[in-house]
Amino acid sequence: MIGSENSNELKFLAPIKTYFKGVRSEWGKITWPQKSQVVSETLFVVVIVFTFTVAVYLMDIIYKGLFGLLK
Repeated sequence: MIGSENSNELKFLAPIKTYFKGVRSEWGKITWPQKSQVVSETLFVVVIVFTFTVAVYLMDIIYKGLFGLLK
């Protein structure tokens, strides 16, 4: 009975071990970007988000003013 439990445990662990071996082999194939590229792209995203935030805020003020004139 002990042998069958050990066998079932090995059958359960085999796919997990295979998965992590695959992860390990794929990890070496990753090409990481340079730090300068990450910084510049992050700044670009922050500027775009800020620009759109200001644009939406200004549109909100304009529409509030226009709808205020309708009353």
